[in-house]
Amino acid sequence: MNVSFTKKQEDYIAEQIKSGDFQNASEVVRDALRLHEVYRHRVIEDLKAEIEKGWNNNTSSRSIKDIIAAKKKNNV
Repeated sequence: MNVSFTKKQEDYIAEQIKSGDFQNASEVVRDALRLHEVYRHRVIEDLKAEIEKGWNNNTSSRSIKDIIAAKKKNNV
């Protein structure tokens, strides 16, 4: 597998290795992918919950964009 990174991403990876938190770039990428998986799962579960509310006639004033924006804000 071949993966390309931006200069900013390469610098970030290098900083993480330099800090001693990771031994190599692969560890940084694997950690990032694990966090991404958790984040995506949480967003999908929240969206499913909002959809379920709609099916059960419990209305939500939040749009999908509102829900995603709130999740992004909470995860920063």
